[in-house]
Formats: sequence, C-alpha cells, structure tokens
Amino acid sequence: MSRSLRPLVATALIFAIAYAVAVMQFPNMFSTRVLGNFLTDNAFLGIAAVGMTFVILSGGIDLSVGAVIGFTGVLVAVLISWAGLHPLLAFAIAILVAAAFGGTMGLAIHFLAVPSFIVTLAGMFLARGAASVITQDSVPISHEFYSWISSLMIRMPGGGRLSFIGLSMVAVFIIGALVAHRTKFGSYVYALGGNPVSASLMGVPVARTTVAIYMLSSVLAALAGIVFSLYTSAGYPLAAVGVELDAISAVVIGGTLLTGGYGFVLGTFIGVMLLGLVQTYIIFDGTLSSWWTKIVIGILLFLFILLQRIIFAAAAPGDKASQKA
Repeated sequence: MSRSLRPLVATALIFAIAYAVAVMQFPNMFSTRVLGNFLTDNAFLGIAAVGMTFVILSGGIDLSVGAVIGFTGVLVAVLISWAGLHPLLAFAIAILVAAAFGGTMGLAIHFLAVPSFIVTLAGMFLARGAASVITQDSVPISHEFYSWISSLMIRMPGGGRLSFIGLSMVAVFIIGALVAHRTKFGSYVYALGGNPVSASLMGVPVARTTVAIYMLSSVLAALAGIVFSLYTSAGYPLAAVGVELDAISAVVIGGTLLTGGYGFVLGTFIGVMLLGLVQTYIIFDGTLSSWWTKIVIGILLFLFILLQRIIFAAAAPGDKASQKA
C-alpha cells in the first residue's frame, strides 16, 4: 500500500470501529436520521475544512477561517435585514469580499515572504474585529428565501432527511476532490506542498497558485458562513470562534500531512464525520461534559501526527537508498 494512503486508511478504520462501538451502545445511532443530522450539523465545518485541506496540502495554514465565517454571517445578516437586499445578492457580495480578502493574504504570503501563520493570524483579527465593529449583537434574518431554503430536503429511507445544508457540504467535498485530483490546479497545490523550489523549476506558477489557494480558502469560509447563517437564521460576530482549529484537526485526522504534499479531500470528509461522531456520542450519552470532545480530538490529533511521523520516517531510509543507487 502506498504510504500516502496509510493515514487515510487508518482514519477510515478508526471511524468504522468508533461508529460500531457507538451503535452497540446506542442502537439508534444506526439510522438515516442521525446521518442526516451529522451532515447538517457539521456542514459549515466541512465546507471550511475543504478550503483548509488545500492550504495545508500546499504547506501553509489559514487561521482566519473561523473569523471569516463570523464576518460573513454578520455581513449577510446586515445586508438582508438592514439594507433590504435579496439574500442571493448578499451572498454574492460576501463571496466577492472574501475572495478579495483571501487573495490579499495570498499576495502578502508570497510577495512579502511572510509566513502564512502570521498573515492569516492578522487576517483573523481583522475579520473578527470588522464583524464586531459592524455590530456586537446577533442580527436575526427573517426572509422568505431563508424559510424556503430550510424546507428543501431529500427524504432518505428510515425517516432520515438530507437537508439543503447537508447536501451543500457533500457537493463541496465532491467538487473539492475533483479539483484536487483531476485538475492542473490540484497538481500545482501538491507540487507546492512537496517542495516550492522544485515546483517553481518544474514550471508551476507559484505566485498565482499561492494567491488562488488562499482565495479559495476564504471563499469556502464565506460559503461556510452563509451555510451557518442558514442554519441559525442569524449573524453573530462571535460565531465560529475556534472553528479554524476544528478544521485543521479534521484535515490532519483525515490523513493530510501538516508539512504539505500528501493528503486527500476524502480523508478530510472522514475526519469531519469522526469529529461529528464524537459530539453525537456525547449527546446520546448525556452524562459526559462537552469538553470531552476537545479531549478526544486532542488525543486523535496526537495519534495521527505520531502515525504520520512513523510512516514517513520508515519510508525515508528506502528513499535514501534509492537515491544512492
């Protein structure tokens, strides 16, 4: 088995085992209703995690994701409730703002040679601060379009419902996987994460790719903010605090190497579902504190980082031997 596939297989096995254990303890978890809730409740995180996957694959990091989600929710709510714009127009404006925001961060990262950690940290403070300047209160959204979107769903066998929100996340993952593995841009992202210098020598447009990666991450974060506003029917400046860390966790648990160059969008999907499974288990149990979610995520992160180190360290001697030969 290819070494790059091993973390993905490990994630899938852990999810299957954890789900089997949860079902044995709570049989009701084995239902399409729980599956529908999984997808709906974790939709905004999943969409943001797809963008984070591309960033980490390229060897970078984006700490502005949660703040962009919160800012987008506030911007959309204000444009709809205060300015009286149609939601679709508000969505378009929010996505354009996010694209410009992400593109600016990408330009700073490449042309100013500032680490992505610093640039996106500044972006996080900027987006969160801007949202709080606009309003410090929750802005409710009451529009017939929102009610109509909320009513859209696909009925599944067993009484489950796949909502428009959940379906949006699935669609983003499918498109993200196709872009990562079937397009020239996707190959550029992997090459950039493997070795930026080698990628440049191979003809990869490093500047354009870097800008596009962070633009994509911010656009998907904005889309996650729109989905979150559909989920809550409101915009709140402190919404999605810490979601960037959850997104990073889902990507790493999904088998993507933190240093870039290796990983799969499918793995991120499994990582998001695994985080959702932990949260759902705690809800079903009813006696555990919600902080156990963070504890379990921390343990999983440590295990997967250790697993990645073992897998790629074990492969290193073979690589060196082949290079000498």
